[in-house]
Amino acid sequence: MKKSNFNKFPQVKITGHQAITGWEELSKTIQEKIKSLNVKKTVVVLDTYHGVYLDEILAGLAIRKTKATVFEVSKAYLDTEKLEELLYPFVTDDPVFGFVTTLDLSAFFDTEKVAAMQKDIQEMQEGTILVAGTGAALVVPDADILIYADMPRWEIQLRFRKNKINNLGADNADEAFSYQYKRAFFVDWKICDHHKKTLMNHWDFVIDTTIENHPKMVTGAAMTNALAKTIEQPFRVVPFFDPGPWGGQWLKEVVDLDRTAQNYAWGFDCVPEENSLVFDFEGVHFEIPSINLIFTHPARLLGKEVYDAFGAEFPIRFDFLDTMEGGNLSLQVHPMHQYIKEKFGMGYTQNESYYFLDAKDDGFVYLGLKENINPEQTLGELKTAQEGEADFDADKFVQKWPVKKHDHILIPAGTVHCSGADTVVLEISATPFIFTFKLWDWGRMGLDGKPRPISLEHGKNNIQWNRTTEWAKKHLINQVENIASGNGWREERTGLDAESFIETRRHWFTKKVEHNTEGIVNVLNLISGREVIVESPSDAFEPFIIHYAETFIVPASVGAYTITPHGESAGHECATIKASIRTNNLKEDYKIN
Repeated sequence: MKKSNFNKFPQVKITGHQAITGWEELSKTIQEKIKSLNVKKTVVVLDTYHGVYLDEILAGLAIRKTKATVFEVSKAYLDTEKLEELLYPFVTDDPVFGFVTTLDLSAFFDTEKVAAMQKDIQEMQEGTILVAGTGAALVVPDADILIYADMPRWEIQLRFRKNKINNLGADNADEAFSYQYKRAFFVDWKICDHHKKTLMNHWDFVIDTTIENHPKMVTGAAMTNALAKTIEQPFRVVPFFDPGPWGGQWLKEVVDLDRTAQNYAWGFDCVPEENSLVFDFEGVHFEIPSINLIFTHPARLLGKEVYDAFGAEFPIRFDFLDTMEGGNLSLQVHPMHQYIKEKFGMGYTQNESYYFLDAKDDGFVYLGLKENINPEQTLGELKTAQEGEADFDADKFVQKWPVKKHDHILIPAGTVHCSGADTVVLEISATPFIFTFKLWDWGRMGLDGKPRPISLEHGKNNIQWNRTTEWAKKHLINQVENIASGNGWREERTGLDAESFIETRRHWFTKKVEHNTEGIVNVLNLISGREVIVESPSDAFEPFIIHYAETFIVPASVGAYTITPHGESAGHECATIKASIRTNNLKEDYKIN
Protein backbone atom coordinates (compact mmCIF):
# COMPACT_ATOMS: atom_id res chain seq x y z
CA MET A 1 0.00 0.00 0.00
CA LYS A 2 1.29 3.45 -0.89
CA LYS A 3 1.99 5.90 1.91
CA SER A 4 -1.13 7.78 2.98
CA ASN A 5 -1.65 11.23 1.50
CA PHE A 6 -4.87 11.86 3.46
CA ASN A 7 -4.87 15.39 4.89
CA LYS A 8 -5.96 15.09 8.54
CA PHE A 9 -5.60 18.83 9.20
CA PRO A 10 -7.24 20.76 6.36
CA GLN A 11 -7.18 24.54 6.67
CA VAL A 12 -8.73 27.56 5.02
CA LYS A 13 -6.08 30.17 4.30
CA ILE A 14 -7.02 33.71 5.34
CA THR A 15 -4.96 36.73 4.29
CA GLY A 16 -5.16 40.29 5.52
CA HIS A 17 -5.90 39.34 9.14
CA GLN A 18 -3.68 38.06 11.91
CA ALA A 19 -4.26 36.04 15.04
CA ILE A 20 -2.42 36.65 18.27
CA THR A 21 -1.24 33.87 20.54
CA GLY A 22 -0.35 33.46 24.21
CA TRP A 23 -1.99 34.88 27.30
CA GLU A 24 0.39 37.80 27.52
CA GLU A 25 -0.43 39.05 24.02
CA LEU A 26 -4.14 38.41 24.47
CA SER A 27 -4.13 40.38 27.72
CA LYS A 28 -2.22 43.22 26.13
CA THR A 29 -4.62 43.44 23.18
CA ILE A 30 -7.70 43.48 25.41
CA GLN A 31 -6.15 46.11 27.69
CA GLU A 32 -5.38 48.28 24.65
CA LYS A 33 -9.00 47.96 23.56
CA ILE A 34 -10.17 48.98 27.04
CA LYS A 35 -7.82 51.95 27.04
CA SER A 36 -8.99 53.05 23.58
CA LEU A 37 -12.54 53.49 24.86
CA ASN A 38 -11.30 56.24 27.19
CA VAL A 39 -14.08 55.84 29.75
CA LYS A 40 -14.01 55.61 33.55
CA LYS A 41 -15.93 52.33 33.68
CA THR A 42 -15.54 49.52 31.18
CA VAL A 43 -17.71 46.40 31.24
CA VAL A 44 -16.14 43.45 29.42
CA VAL A 45 -18.29 40.38 28.75
CA LEU A 46 -16.49 37.08 28.25
CA ASP A 47 -19.17 34.66 27.07
CA THR A 48 -18.29 31.02 26.47
CA TYR A 49 -19.56 27.88 24.82
CA HIS A 50 -20.09 24.80 26.96
CA GLY A 51 -16.86 22.95 27.73
CA VAL A 52 -14.51 25.94 27.79
CA TYR A 53 -12.09 25.96 30.73
CA LEU A 54 -13.12 29.32 32.19
CA ASP A 55 -10.58 29.12 35.02
CA GLU A 56 -7.79 28.76 32.45
CA ILE A 57 -8.90 31.91 30.65
CA LEU A 58 -9.33 33.98 33.82
CA ALA A 59 -5.95 32.89 35.14
CA GLY A 60 -4.28 33.33 31.75
CA LEU A 61 -5.61 36.82 31.18
CA ALA A 62 -4.28 37.79 34.59
CA ILE A 63 -7.51 39.67 35.27
CA ARG A 64 -7.27 39.13 39.00
CA LYS A 65 -3.80 40.68 39.04
CA THR A 66 -5.30 44.00 37.95
CA LYS A 67 -7.90 46.21 39.54
CA ALA A 68 -10.62 44.48 37.52
CA THR A 69 -13.64 43.08 39.30
CA VAL A 70 -14.75 39.65 38.10
CA PHE A 71 -18.30 38.35 38.12
CA GLU A 72 -18.78 34.69 37.20
CA VAL A 73 -22.33 34.31 35.93
CA SER A 74 -22.59 30.63 36.90
CA LYS A 75 -23.17 31.96 40.43
CA ALA A 76 -26.47 33.35 39.15
CA TYR A 77 -27.67 30.00 37.79
CA LEU A 78 -30.58 28.19 39.36
CA ASP A 79 -29.78 25.98 42.31
CA THR A 80 -28.92 22.44 41.27
CA GLU A 81 -32.18 20.90 42.48
CA LYS A 82 -34.34 23.43 40.63
CA LEU A 83 -32.26 23.10 37.48
CA GLU A 84 -32.43 19.30 37.53
CA GLU A 85 -36.21 19.49 37.85
CA LEU A 86 -36.42 21.96 34.98
CA LEU A 87 -34.29 19.82 32.68
CA TYR A 88 -35.76 16.42 33.50
CA PRO A 89 -38.36 16.38 30.66
CA PHE A 90 -35.49 16.78 28.19
CA VAL A 91 -32.87 14.58 29.86
CA THR A 92 -35.38 11.82 30.83
CA ASP A 93 -34.56 8.43 32.34
CA ASP A 94 -33.80 6.77 29.01
CA PRO A 95 -30.14 5.60 29.09
CA VAL A 96 -29.41 6.94 25.59
CA PHE A 97 -32.10 9.32 24.38
CA GLY A 98 -33.74 12.49 25.64
CA PHE A 99 -35.95 15.13 24.06
CA VAL A 100 -34.63 18.22 22.27
CA THR A 101 -35.02 21.07 24.71
CA THR A 102 -37.45 23.91 24.11
CA LEU A 103 -35.67 26.07 26.69
CA ASP A 104 -33.23 28.85 26.05
CA LEU A 105 -30.24 29.85 28.14
CA SER A 106 -32.16 32.42 30.16
CA ALA A 107 -34.02 29.53 31.83
CA PHE A 108 -30.78 28.49 33.57
CA PHE A 109 -30.65 31.76 35.52
CA ASP A 110 -32.26 32.66 38.83
CA THR A 111 -33.90 36.04 38.23
CA GLU A 112 -33.21 37.29 41.76
CA LYS A 113 -29.54 36.32 41.57
CA VAL A 114 -29.23 37.99 38.18
CA ALA A 115 -30.87 41.17 39.44
CA ALA A 116 -28.49 41.27 42.42
CA MET A 117 -25.45 40.78 40.15
CA GLN A 118 -26.67 43.45 37.74
CA LYS A 119 -27.19 45.85 40.66
CA ASP A 120 -23.63 45.29 41.88
CA ILE A 121 -22.28 45.90 38.38
CA GLN A 122 -24.38 49.02 37.90
CA GLU A 123 -23.33 50.53 41.20
CA MET A 124 -19.63 50.37 40.32
CA GLN A 125 -18.60 53.75 39.02
CA GLU A 126 -15.15 53.13 37.59
CA GLY A 127 -12.59 50.55 36.60
CA THR A 128 -12.78 47.39 34.55
CA ILE A 129 -15.55 44.90 35.21
CA LEU A 130 -15.32 41.42 33.69
CA VAL A 131 -18.54 39.40 33.49
CA ALA A 132 -17.60 35.85 32.53
CA GLY A 133 -19.14 32.47 31.73
CA THR A 134 -21.78 30.85 29.57
CA GLY A 135 -24.60 33.35 29.27
CA ALA A 136 -22.62 36.39 30.42
CA ALA A 137 -24.12 38.44 27.59
CA LEU A 138 -27.58 37.75 29.00
CA VAL A 139 -26.59 39.25 32.34
CA VAL A 140 -24.99 42.28 30.67
CA PRO A 141 -26.50 42.66 27.19
CA ASP A 142 -24.96 46.10 26.58
CA ALA A 143 -21.30 45.45 27.38
CA ASP A 144 -18.58 47.78 26.17
CA ILE A 145 -16.52 44.85 24.88
CA LEU A 146 -17.80 41.39 23.94
CA ILE A 147 -15.37 38.47 23.85
CA TYR A 148 -16.47 34.95 22.93
CA ALA A 149 -14.58 31.74 23.71
CA ASP A 150 -15.80 28.90 21.48
CA MET A 151 -15.30 25.14 21.62
CA PRO A 152 -15.93 22.31 19.09
CA ARG A 153 -18.03 19.38 20.22
CA TRP A 154 -15.37 16.76 19.47
CA GLU A 155 -13.07 18.37 22.06
CA ILE A 156 -15.94 18.68 24.55
CA GLN A 157 -16.44 14.92 24.27
CA LEU A 158 -12.75 14.30 24.99
CA ARG A 159 -12.99 16.54 28.06
CA PHE A 160 -16.03 14.59 29.24
CA ARG A 161 -14.07 11.35 28.92
CA LYS A 162 -11.23 12.81 30.97
CA ASN A 163 -13.76 13.85 33.66
CA LYS A 164 -12.59 17.46 33.32
CA ILE A 165 -15.86 19.26 32.66
CA ASN A 166 -19.45 19.34 33.85
CA ASN A 167 -22.70 19.66 32.04
CA LEU A 168 -24.00 23.19 31.92
CA GLY A 169 -25.11 24.29 35.38
CA ALA A 170 -24.17 20.93 36.94
CA ASP A 171 -21.38 19.59 39.13
CA ASN A 172 -21.06 16.19 37.49
CA ALA A 173 -17.57 15.85 36.00
CA ASP A 174 -17.37 12.31 37.41
CA GLU A 175 -20.66 11.25 35.83
CA ALA A 176 -20.63 8.54 33.12
CA PHE A 177 -19.73 9.83 29.67
CA SER A 178 -22.97 8.43 28.22
CA TYR A 179 -25.08 10.58 30.55
CA GLN A 180 -22.98 13.70 30.02
CA TYR A 181 -23.14 13.30 26.26
CA LYS A 182 -26.91 12.75 26.30
CA ARG A 183 -27.51 15.83 28.43
CA ALA A 184 -25.19 17.92 26.29
CA PHE A 185 -26.77 16.72 23.05
CA PHE A 186 -30.37 17.33 24.07
CA VAL A 187 -29.86 20.40 26.25
CA ASP A 188 -26.47 22.09 26.59
CA TRP A 189 -25.42 22.29 22.95
CA LYS A 190 -28.87 23.21 21.65
CA ILE A 191 -29.08 26.05 24.17
CA CYS A 192 -25.51 27.25 23.59
CA ASP A 193 -25.92 27.17 19.81
CA HIS A 194 -29.06 29.30 19.99
CA HIS A 195 -27.34 31.77 22.32
CA LYS A 196 -24.19 31.93 20.20
CA LYS A 197 -26.17 32.80 17.08
CA THR A 198 -27.49 35.93 18.81
CA LEU A 199 -23.94 37.13 19.52
CA MET A 200 -22.00 36.42 16.36
CA ASN A 201 -22.59 39.80 14.72
CA HIS A 202 -21.42 41.60 17.85
CA TRP A 203 -18.14 39.87 18.79
CA ASP A 204 -15.21 42.20 19.38
CA PHE A 205 -12.85 39.26 19.87
CA VAL A 206 -13.04 35.48 19.48
CA ILE A 207 -10.81 33.15 21.51
CA ASP A 208 -9.75 29.62 20.58
CA THR A 209 -8.73 27.52 23.60
CA THR A 210 -9.22 24.10 21.98
CA ILE A 211 -5.59 23.27 22.78
CA GLU A 212 -5.19 23.73 26.51
CA ASN A 213 -2.84 26.59 27.49
CA HIS A 214 -2.29 27.56 23.84
CA PRO A 215 -4.79 30.40 23.40
CA LYS A 216 -5.34 32.27 20.16
CA MET A 217 -7.47 35.32 19.47
CA VAL A 218 -8.78 37.21 16.46
CA THR A 219 -11.02 40.21 16.12
CA GLY A 220 -14.67 39.74 15.35
CA ALA A 221 -14.05 41.43 12.00
CA ALA A 222 -11.35 38.88 11.15
CA MET A 223 -13.70 36.01 11.99
CA THR A 224 -16.48 37.54 9.91
CA ASN A 225 -14.11 37.82 6.96
CA ALA A 226 -12.84 34.24 7.38
CA LEU A 227 -16.35 32.79 7.39
CA ALA A 228 -17.36 34.88 4.38
CA LYS A 229 -14.30 33.68 2.44
CA THR A 230 -14.97 30.03 3.26
CA ILE A 231 -18.48 30.10 1.86
CA GLU A 232 -17.16 31.07 -1.57
CA GLN A 233 -15.08 27.93 -2.14
CA PRO A 234 -14.98 24.16 -1.60
CA PHE A 235 -13.65 23.30 1.85
CA ARG A 236 -13.07 20.45 4.26
CA VAL A 237 -13.83 20.26 7.94
CA VAL A 238 -11.27 18.72 10.29
CA PRO A 239 -11.98 14.99 10.69
CA PHE A 240 -11.77 13.13 13.98
CA PHE A 241 -11.49 9.42 14.63
CA ASP A 242 -12.71 7.23 17.48
CA PRO A 243 -12.22 3.63 18.62
CA GLY A 244 -15.09 1.23 19.21
CA PRO A 245 -15.77 -2.34 20.29
CA TRP A 246 -16.10 -3.45 16.66
CA GLY A 247 -13.38 -1.16 15.26
CA GLY A 248 -10.91 -2.10 12.55
CA GLN A 249 -7.44 -1.38 11.20
CA TRP A 250 -8.09 0.13 7.74
CA LEU A 251 -8.23 3.77 8.81
CA LYS A 252 -4.84 3.48 10.49
CA GLU A 253 -3.20 2.87 7.12
CA VAL A 254 -5.34 4.92 4.76
CA VAL A 255 -5.54 7.98 7.01
CA ASP A 256 -2.16 7.45 8.73
CA LEU A 257 -3.39 7.21 12.31
CA ASP A 258 -1.66 5.99 15.46
CA ARG A 259 -0.59 2.40 14.72
CA THR A 260 -0.43 1.59 18.44
CA ALA A 261 -4.12 2.39 18.99
CA GLN A 262 -6.38 -0.59 19.61
CA ASN A 263 -8.57 0.25 16.62
CA TYR A 264 -10.51 3.01 14.89
CA ALA A 265 -14.20 2.35 14.45
CA TRP A 266 -15.46 5.74 13.30
CA GLY A 267 -14.05 8.48 11.15
CA PHE A 268 -16.14 11.65 11.13
CA ASP A 269 -15.11 13.55 8.01
CA CYS A 270 -18.24 15.59 7.43
CA VAL A 271 -20.41 16.17 10.48
CA PRO A 272 -20.30 19.98 10.67
CA GLU A 273 -22.16 20.14 13.98
CA GLU A 274 -19.29 18.21 15.62
CA ASN A 275 -16.29 18.85 13.37
CA SER A 276 -14.07 21.92 13.32
CA LEU A 277 -12.96 24.47 10.79
CA VAL A 278 -9.35 25.58 10.99
CA PHE A 279 -8.34 28.94 9.58
CA ASP A 280 -4.74 29.75 8.74
CA PHE A 281 -4.38 33.37 9.82
CA GLU A 282 -0.93 34.22 8.43
CA GLY A 283 0.59 31.05 9.88
CA VAL A 284 -1.52 30.79 13.06
CA HIS A 285 -4.00 27.91 13.00
CA PHE A 286 -7.29 28.99 14.56
CA GLU A 287 -9.99 26.40 15.28
CA ILE A 288 -13.72 26.98 15.58
CA PRO A 289 -16.80 24.73 15.38
CA SER A 290 -17.66 24.36 11.69
CA ILE A 291 -21.33 24.81 12.61
CA ASN A 292 -20.50 28.54 12.89
CA LEU A 293 -20.38 28.70 9.10
CA ILE A 294 -23.93 27.37 8.93
CA PHE A 295 -25.09 29.85 11.54
CA THR A 296 -23.65 32.84 9.69
CA HIS A 297 -24.28 31.88 6.05
CA PRO A 298 -27.00 29.20 6.02
CA ALA A 299 -28.67 30.10 2.73
CA ARG A 300 -25.41 30.53 0.83
CA LEU A 301 -24.02 27.28 2.20
CA LEU A 302 -27.12 25.09 1.95
CA GLY A 303 -29.11 26.80 -0.76
CA LYS A 304 -32.33 28.70 -0.15
CA GLU A 305 -34.70 25.75 -0.56
CA VAL A 306 -32.65 23.54 1.75
CA TYR A 307 -32.36 26.32 4.33
CA ASP A 308 -36.10 26.95 4.17
CA ALA A 309 -36.69 23.26 4.91
CA PHE A 310 -34.07 22.59 7.61
CA GLY A 311 -33.10 25.95 9.03
CA ALA A 312 -29.47 26.40 10.07
CA GLU A 313 -28.81 22.64 10.18
CA PHE A 314 -26.49 20.66 7.91
CA PRO A 315 -28.65 17.69 6.84
CA ILE A 316 -26.00 15.48 5.15
CA ARG A 317 -23.46 13.37 7.01
CA PHE A 318 -20.44 11.45 5.66
CA ASP A 319 -18.50 9.20 8.02
CA PHE A 320 -16.42 6.02 7.97
CA LEU A 321 -17.26 2.73 9.68
CA ASP A 322 -14.14 0.55 9.81
CA THR A 323 -14.60 -3.13 10.71
CA MET A 324 -11.55 -4.39 8.81
CA GLU A 325 -10.07 -7.10 11.07
CA GLY A 326 -12.72 -6.01 13.56
CA GLY A 327 -16.26 -7.15 14.33
CA ASN A 328 -19.86 -6.67 13.27
CA LEU A 329 -21.67 -3.47 14.12
CA SER A 330 -24.70 -3.89 16.34
CA LEU A 331 -27.86 -5.23 14.74
CA GLN A 332 -29.94 -2.07 14.58
CA VAL A 333 -32.79 -0.02 13.20
CA HIS A 334 -33.39 3.73 12.87
CA PRO A 335 -36.64 5.50 13.87
CA MET A 336 -39.37 6.41 11.45
CA HIS A 337 -39.88 10.10 10.74
CA GLN A 338 -42.98 10.64 12.86
CA TYR A 339 -41.55 8.61 15.75
CA ILE A 340 -38.36 10.67 16.02
CA LYS A 341 -40.39 13.88 15.98
CA GLU A 342 -42.88 12.81 18.64
CA LYS A 343 -40.55 10.92 20.97
CA PHE A 344 -37.35 12.97 20.73
CA GLY A 345 -38.22 16.34 19.20
CA MET A 346 -35.99 15.85 16.15
CA GLY A 347 -37.00 17.32 12.81
CA TYR A 348 -36.11 14.36 10.60
CA THR A 349 -34.80 10.83 10.82
CA GLN A 350 -31.71 8.94 9.70
CA ASN A 351 -32.34 7.51 6.28
CA GLU A 352 -28.87 6.31 5.35
CA SER A 353 -26.74 4.19 3.07
CA TYR A 354 -23.56 2.12 3.22
CA TYR A 355 -21.10 2.75 0.40
CA PHE A 356 -18.41 0.07 0.62
CA LEU A 357 -14.99 1.61 0.15
CA ASP A 358 -13.38 -1.75 0.80
CA ALA A 359 -14.28 -5.32 1.71
CA LYS A 360 -12.51 -8.63 2.08
CA ASP A 361 -13.73 -11.61 0.06
CA ASP A 362 -16.02 -12.65 2.89
CA GLY A 363 -17.43 -9.16 3.50
CA PHE A 364 -21.15 -8.97 4.18
CA VAL A 365 -24.03 -6.87 5.40
CA TYR A 366 -27.18 -7.85 7.26
CA LEU A 367 -30.10 -6.12 5.55
CA GLY A 368 -33.82 -6.76 5.85
CA LEU A 369 -35.69 -9.58 7.53
CA LYS A 370 -36.04 -13.06 6.14
CA GLU A 371 -39.28 -14.04 4.49
CA ASN A 372 -42.17 -15.29 6.62
CA ILE A 373 -40.54 -14.78 10.00
CA ASN A 374 -42.75 -14.38 13.05
CA PRO A 375 -42.43 -10.90 14.66
CA GLU A 376 -43.40 -12.15 18.12
CA GLN A 377 -40.82 -14.93 17.96
CA THR A 378 -38.15 -12.52 16.71
CA LEU A 379 -38.82 -10.01 19.47
CA GLY A 380 -39.04 -12.78 22.05
CA GLU A 381 -35.61 -14.11 21.15
CA LEU A 382 -34.17 -10.58 21.10
CA LYS A 383 -35.56 -10.02 24.60
CA THR A 384 -34.10 -13.32 25.81
CA ALA A 385 -30.72 -12.25 24.40
CA GLN A 386 -31.02 -8.81 25.99
CA GLU A 387 -31.55 -10.48 29.36
CA GLY A 388 -28.40 -12.52 28.87
CA GLU A 389 -30.10 -15.88 28.79
CA ALA A 390 -28.98 -16.83 25.26
CA ASP A 391 -27.35 -15.39 22.17
CA PHE A 392 -29.53 -14.08 19.36
CA ASP A 393 -29.21 -16.05 16.11
CA ALA A 394 -29.22 -13.17 13.64
CA ASP A 395 -28.83 -15.49 10.63
CA LYS A 396 -32.15 -17.12 11.52
CA PHE A 397 -34.11 -13.88 11.19
CA VAL A 398 -32.08 -11.33 9.17
CA GLN A 399 -30.91 -11.71 5.58
CA LYS A 400 -27.14 -11.74 5.09
CA TRP A 401 -25.77 -10.40 1.78
CA PRO A 402 -22.23 -10.63 0.39
CA VAL A 403 -20.71 -7.25 -0.46
CA LYS A 404 -17.70 -6.08 -2.42
CA LYS A 405 -15.87 -2.82 -2.95
CA HIS A 406 -18.07 -0.06 -4.47
CA ASP A 407 -21.36 -1.73 -3.60
CA HIS A 408 -23.96 0.76 -2.39
CA ILE A 409 -26.55 -0.48 0.10
CA LEU A 410 -29.56 1.74 0.88
CA ILE A 411 -31.02 1.71 4.39
CA PRO A 412 -34.28 3.62 4.86
CA ALA A 413 -35.42 4.17 8.43
CA GLY A 414 -37.19 1.15 9.86
CA THR A 415 -34.97 -1.39 8.06
CA VAL A 416 -33.09 -3.88 10.24
CA HIS A 417 -29.41 -3.85 9.26
CA CYS A 418 -25.82 -4.33 10.36
CA SER A 419 -22.51 -3.94 8.56
CA GLY A 420 -20.34 -7.02 9.02
CA ALA A 421 -16.70 -7.53 9.88
CA ASP A 422 -13.89 -6.97 7.37
CA THR A 423 -15.49 -4.08 5.53
CA VAL A 424 -15.06 -0.31 5.34
CA VAL A 425 -18.22 1.74 4.93
CA LEU A 426 -18.58 5.32 3.83
CA GLU A 427 -21.86 6.06 5.56
CA ILE A 428 -23.92 8.64 3.69
CA SER A 429 -26.93 9.70 5.67
CA ALA A 430 -29.17 12.35 7.07
CA THR A 431 -27.82 13.89 10.27
CA PRO A 432 -29.82 13.23 13.43
CA PHE A 433 -26.60 11.81 14.98
CA ILE A 434 -27.32 9.29 17.71
CA PHE A 435 -30.64 7.70 16.82
CA THR A 436 -29.58 4.11 16.37
CA PHE A 437 -31.74 1.58 18.18
CA LYS A 438 -29.52 -1.38 18.98
CA LEU A 439 -31.39 -4.67 18.88
CA TRP A 440 -28.47 -7.02 19.52
CA ASP A 441 -24.77 -6.36 20.12
CA TRP A 442 -23.36 -9.88 19.86
CA GLY A 443 -23.02 -10.21 23.64
CA ARG A 444 -19.92 -8.04 23.84
CA MET A 445 -18.86 -5.19 26.10
CA GLY A 446 -18.16 -1.59 25.18
CA LEU A 447 -14.64 -0.18 25.50
CA ASP A 448 -15.54 0.85 29.05
CA GLY A 449 -16.09 -2.79 29.97
CA LYS A 450 -19.85 -2.32 30.32
CA PRO A 451 -22.65 -3.60 28.07
CA ARG A 452 -23.76 -1.08 25.47
CA PRO A 453 -27.41 -0.09 25.92
CA ILE A 454 -29.94 -2.06 23.89
CA SER A 455 -33.01 -0.09 22.75
CA LEU A 456 -35.34 -2.97 22.05
CA GLU A 457 -38.51 -1.12 23.09
CA HIS A 458 -37.81 1.71 20.66
CA GLY A 459 -36.64 -0.77 18.08
CA LYS A 460 -39.79 -2.87 18.05
CA ASN A 461 -41.87 0.28 17.56
CA ASN A 462 -39.97 1.07 14.35
CA ILE A 463 -39.09 -2.23 12.67
CA GLN A 464 -40.84 -2.41 9.30
CA TRP A 465 -41.66 -6.10 9.12
CA ASN A 466 -42.37 -5.96 5.38
CA ARG A 467 -38.73 -5.07 4.63
CA THR A 468 -37.84 -8.66 3.80
CA THR A 469 -35.36 -10.38 1.50
CA GLU A 470 -37.13 -9.86 -1.82
CA TRP A 471 -38.06 -6.28 -0.97
CA ALA A 472 -34.46 -5.46 -0.01
CA LYS A 473 -33.09 -7.08 -3.17
CA LYS A 474 -35.48 -5.07 -5.34
CA HIS A 475 -35.19 -1.70 -3.60
CA LEU A 476 -32.00 -1.45 -1.54
CA ILE A 477 -29.04 -3.24 -3.13
CA ASN A 478 -26.98 -1.52 -5.84
CA GLN A 479 -29.78 0.56 -7.27
CA VAL A 480 -27.40 1.91 -9.92
CA GLU A 481 -28.82 3.82 -12.86
CA ASN A 482 -26.76 5.23 -15.74
CA ILE A 483 -27.46 8.95 -16.09
CA ALA A 484 -25.03 10.39 -18.63
CA SER A 485 -21.60 9.93 -20.16
CA GLY A 486 -19.08 11.83 -22.22
CA ASN A 487 -15.48 11.76 -23.35
CA GLY A 488 -13.59 10.23 -20.43
CA TRP A 489 -16.44 10.18 -17.88
CA ARG A 490 -19.74 8.58 -16.93
CA GLU A 491 -22.33 9.45 -14.31
CA GLU A 492 -24.51 7.05 -12.33
CA ARG A 493 -27.27 7.52 -9.82
CA THR A 494 -26.72 5.15 -6.90
CA GLY A 495 -29.33 6.19 -4.26
CA LEU A 496 -30.68 6.95 -1.78
CA ASP A 497 -34.08 5.35 -1.43
CA ALA A 498 -37.32 7.05 -2.42
CA GLU A 499 -38.13 8.05 1.19
CA SER A 500 -34.90 10.00 1.61
CA PHE A 501 -34.26 13.63 0.75
CA ILE A 502 -30.65 12.76 -0.20
CA GLU A 503 -29.61 11.88 -3.75
CA THR A 504 -26.21 10.35 -4.59
CA ARG A 505 -24.41 10.41 -7.93
CA ARG A 506 -21.20 8.53 -8.77
CA HIS A 507 -18.81 9.76 -11.44
CA TRP A 508 -16.07 7.61 -12.99
CA PHE A 509 -13.61 9.71 -14.96
CA THR A 510 -10.18 9.90 -16.55
CA LYS A 511 -10.64 13.49 -17.71
CA LYS A 512 -12.14 16.71 -16.37
CA VAL A 513 -15.76 16.46 -15.19
CA GLU A 514 -18.03 19.48 -15.02
CA HIS A 515 -20.27 19.87 -11.94
CA ASN A 516 -22.70 22.53 -10.80
CA THR A 517 -24.34 22.87 -7.41
CA GLU A 518 -27.51 24.22 -9.03
CA GLY A 519 -28.02 26.20 -5.86
CA ILE A 520 -27.88 23.17 -3.52
CA VAL A 521 -25.00 22.17 -1.24
CA ASN A 522 -22.88 19.27 -2.53
CA VAL A 523 -20.88 16.83 -0.39
CA LEU A 524 -18.34 14.62 -2.16
CA ASN A 525 -15.81 11.92 -1.37
CA LEU A 526 -12.98 10.64 -3.58
CA ILE A 527 -13.83 6.93 -3.56
CA SER A 528 -11.23 5.86 -6.14
CA GLY A 529 -7.96 7.41 -7.26
CA ARG A 530 -5.09 8.92 -5.33
CA GLU A 531 -5.64 12.61 -6.05
CA VAL A 532 -7.91 15.01 -7.93
CA ILE A 533 -8.03 18.77 -8.35
CA VAL A 534 -11.22 20.81 -7.89
CA GLU A 535 -11.27 24.05 -9.87
CA SER A 536 -13.51 26.97 -10.76
CA PRO A 537 -14.10 27.52 -14.50
CA SER A 538 -14.11 31.26 -13.79
CA ASP A 539 -11.22 31.23 -11.29
CA ALA A 540 -13.66 32.18 -8.53
CA PHE A 541 -11.66 30.15 -6.00
CA GLU A 542 -8.15 28.76 -5.70
CA PRO A 543 -7.61 25.21 -7.04
CA PHE A 544 -8.35 22.67 -4.32
CA ILE A 545 -6.55 19.30 -4.04
CA ILE A 546 -8.45 16.27 -2.73
CA HIS A 547 -6.90 12.92 -1.83
CA TYR A 548 -8.32 9.41 -1.63
CA ALA A 549 -11.15 9.00 0.92
CA GLU A 550 -11.30 12.72 1.75
CA THR A 551 -14.73 14.31 2.00
CA PHE A 552 -15.30 17.91 0.95
CA ILE A 553 -18.18 20.35 0.90
CA VAL A 554 -19.09 22.60 -2.02
CA PRO A 555 -21.36 25.45 -0.85
CA ALA A 556 -24.50 26.07 -2.87
CA SER A 557 -23.18 29.54 -3.70
CA VAL A 558 -20.17 28.15 -5.61
CA GLY A 559 -22.18 27.07 -8.66
CA ALA A 560 -19.92 25.66 -11.38
CA TYR A 561 -16.82 23.61 -10.54
CA THR A 562 -14.76 20.88 -12.19
CA ILE A 563 -12.93 17.79 -10.91
CA THR A 564 -9.92 16.35 -12.76
CA PRO A 565 -7.48 13.49 -12.02
CA HIS A 566 -4.31 15.10 -10.74
CA GLY A 567 -0.73 14.24 -9.76
CA GLU A 568 -0.18 10.49 -9.73
CA SER A 569 -3.79 10.00 -10.84
CA ALA A 570 -3.46 12.07 -14.00
CA GLY A 571 -4.67 9.98 -16.92
CA HIS A 572 -5.99 7.24 -14.62
CA GLU A 573 -9.58 6.48 -13.70
CA CYS A 574 -10.87 8.13 -10.54
CA ALA A 575 -14.31 8.19 -8.97
CA THR A 576 -16.28 10.47 -6.68
CA ILE A 577 -19.59 10.02 -4.97
CA LYS A 578 -21.66 13.18 -4.56
CA ALA A 579 -24.60 13.75 -2.24
CA SER A 580 -27.08 16.57 -2.60
CA ILE A 581 -30.66 17.32 -1.54
CA ARG A 582 -33.70 16.42 -3.58
CA THR A 583 -35.69 19.61 -3.20
CA ASN A 584 -38.81 17.95 -4.59
CA ASN A 585 -38.79 15.58 -1.63
CA LEU A 586 -38.61 18.08 1.21
CA LYS A 587 -41.27 18.05 3.88
CA GLU A 588 -42.70 21.14 5.51
CA ASP A 589 -42.20 19.65 8.98
CA TYR A 590 -38.42 19.12 8.75
CA LYS A 591 -37.46 22.52 10.12
CA ILE A 592 -36.84 22.55 13.87
CA ASN A 593 -35.00 25.85 14.39
